[in-house]
Amino acid sequence: MEENGLIIITGLSGAGKSEAMHAFEDLGFFCIDNLPANLIPKFAELYSQSGGKVARAVLVVDIRSRGFFDSLLEALDALEEMGLDYEILFLEASDEVLVRRFKETRRRHPLASEGSILEGIKAERRRLDQVRGRASRIIDTSTLTARQLKEKIQNIYGGEHQKGRISIAIISFGFKYGLPMDADLVFDCRFLPNPHYVDALRPLTGQDERVREYVLKSPLTRRFQQKLHDFVTFLLPHYLEEGKAQLVIGIGCTGGRHRSVTLADELAAFLRGKGYNVSVEHRDIEQ
Repeated sequence: MEENGLIIITGLSGAGKSEAMHAFEDLGFFCIDNLPANLIPKFAELYSQSGGKVARAVLVVDIRSRGFFDSLLEALDALEEMGLDYEILFLEASDEVLVRRFKETRRRHPLASEGSILEGIKAERRRLDQVRGRASRIIDTSTLTARQLKEKIQNIYGGEHQKGRISIAIISFGFKYGLPMDADLVFDCRFLPNPHYVDALRPLTGQDERVREYVLKSPLTRRFQQKLHDFVTFLLPHYLEEGKAQLVIGIGCTGGRHRSVTLADELAAFLRGKGYNVSVEHRDIEQ
């Protein structure tokens, strides 16, 4: 599906459509729940004319919508006639799991007003068969918790946008002035070659090209830098899975003027190149 395509969530009652919508909301999608199927073409028209103001949208459509079964297929045909890129995400689960979920929540199945929950599920499954056949992606939620469903959707649809969910702040500092109070991770680079002991470099900072060249030319620096970048790259997806919104990384040298400044700028450039939102503060560069 293209970057600004439209996603339509549908499927069996109790299969997790609401949880799926919340996952898309967390990814920054514009979401509408329980949209009548016959209004889909109208929304699609407004969506395509938004000029990019609504870049990613999700519509949740199910049998709560009036005339759902009669108008959904017609609405999908209309989208294709419009030439609009869209995707159908269909959620389902086993009969046993759906029955258990309805009993646990004490909800009535929309098609079981005069019969058993199982009869309502089977009737809905039959009536959704054609829609299921047109689905772009089918997710069986039988063995998924709400959190696992959210993670699955984020992994499938998050892409580069998922990286925007975490804000990374990198702080260079001098250990002689104390650790950053709010740092989540702290890396010590005091073992690297120190420009302070080079007379021509001492007055400069780690942002000067001569200092950067001195620090980065060392094989020890290059090896440490590779391990640092690999370690942070490994950690970030796991922080995202846990829902962490902000990560503060401290990089320290003795005075916070040379080595830590260079390495902080290097790490920031590396992470920005990976699509992350990064800010840099050189706390002690003027000390």
